[in-house]
Parts: sequence; structure tokens; C-alpha cells
Amino acid sequence: MADHKEEPVLESVMDKITEKFHGGDSTSSSDSDDEKKKKGSSSASAAEAVKAKMYRLFGRERPVHSVLGGGKPADLVLWRNKKISGGVLAGATAIWLLFEVMEYHLLTLLCHSLILSLAILFLWSNASTFINKSPPNIPEVKIPEDVAVNVALQLRYEINRGFATLREIGHGRDLKKFLIVIAGLWLLSVLGSCCNFLTLFYIVFVALYTIPVLYEKYEDKVDAFGEKAMIELKKYYAIFDEKCLSKIPKGPLKDKKY
Repeated sequence: MADHKEEPVLESVMDKITEKFHGGDSTSSSDSDDEKKKKGSSSASAAEAVKAKMYRLFGRERPVHSVLGGGKPADLVLWRNKKISGGVLAGATAIWLLFEVMEYHLLTLLCHSLILSLAILFLWSNASTFINKSPPNIPEVKIPEDVAVNVALQLRYEINRGFATLREIGHGRDLKKFLIVIAGLWLLSVLGSCCNFLTLFYIVFVALYTIPVLYEKYEDKVDAFGEKAMIELKKYYAIFDEKCLSKIPKGPLKDKKY
């Protein structure tokens, strides 16, 4: 009988010991999970901090989508909706082929399109009474005043900023900007001699439509290459400044007092 009484006591003691061990294992496992989460969050924050400190082209601090203004135009340029972006690129390519390859003239195309559209609408409106169908619903198209004013103001601002930049360069205040503008104009003149304005406009459009999405995809590699290129350009510019620009005589600056 004593043996039978001791067996349940031993079993209860063994159960308590195993529960303690399992409890300790569960707490240790939960602690290890918490430590893993903390390590993961700390490593992610460290990676974000390192990425933020990386060199970005043109001193960019925001994502490419925000730099492009956000919204639907940025989505279009960055190919967020591939069908719409592909349709725009296909339409631009069709227009270029129509005018450049097939040598179709813009005024002829506009006139033929208007003739065909007006003929279809005129015949449809007059034939609707004979075939017992409703006439075509031609929408009333108007350009909103606020949209036209905003476009004109933005265009005015950009033109004035361009004139101010040219005026500043003409005064000889920024040599680096002067060299950049001269090189850009020379490159445009070379491209203009190789192709006409429409082809040049199409090349620029395709470049602006494809470079941002490629840059967003490979921005880390491009930024690393850009950093190396900027270091080399600064070295060559320093050598050029030391050997050539610094030897150019400059007249004394006299302050005029009135």
C-alpha cells in the first residue's frame, strides 16, 4: 500500500519538474525570438542609414517617383502601368514613323483627319432620321481657364529662369556653368546636323521615357558609378583650372561708390 501511495507522489513531482523545464524552454525560446526580432530591426535600420548616406546623383535625397513630381505623370514615366506607358511609347513611335519614314506632312494629316471625321459625323447626323437611330452625341470641348493660366504661368517661369541663367553666364560669374552650357549647345548642334528636329525630339522623348525607369531599377549601381565619375571629373577640372584657367589674367574689380 505504501508503494502505491508513493507512486502518485513521485509522478506529481516529476510532472512539476518537467513543467518547469518546459516553461524555461518556452521563455528562453520567446527571449531568443525577441532578440532575433531586435537584431533584424536593428540591421534593417542600419541598412537604411547606410543607404541614406550613399552618394546620389545630383544630390538627390528623395525617391525617383517624388523627384518626378509624383502622381499619374510619374507613374507614366516610371512604367507603373505597363499597358498605358507602352501605348504612349507606341503612339509616339507611330507618329515618328508617319512623319519621318513615310514623309507625311503635319498639315496634310490634320486636314485629312478633319475631313474624314466631319464627313462621318455629317452623314451620320443626316442619316439618323432615315434609319431611326439617335444622332451622334458630340461632346462640347472647352479648355478650362485655370488650366490655361497655370500652363502659361509655368511656361513663363521656366522661360524667365532660362533668360536669367543666360544673363548670369554672360556676366562671367560662373565659369563651370558657362562650360557646361557651351558643351551642351555644341552637342545639340552636332545632333542637329545629323538629324532633323522631329527625329531629335523623338530621341529625347524616348530617352526621357526610358532612362528614369532604368535608373530606378539599377540606382545603386548607377549612383556608385556616378560617384566615381564625379571624383574623376573633379580631378581633371582641378588640373585644368591649375594649368589653364588660373593663368588667365583678370582685371581688377573696383567698387563703384555713388
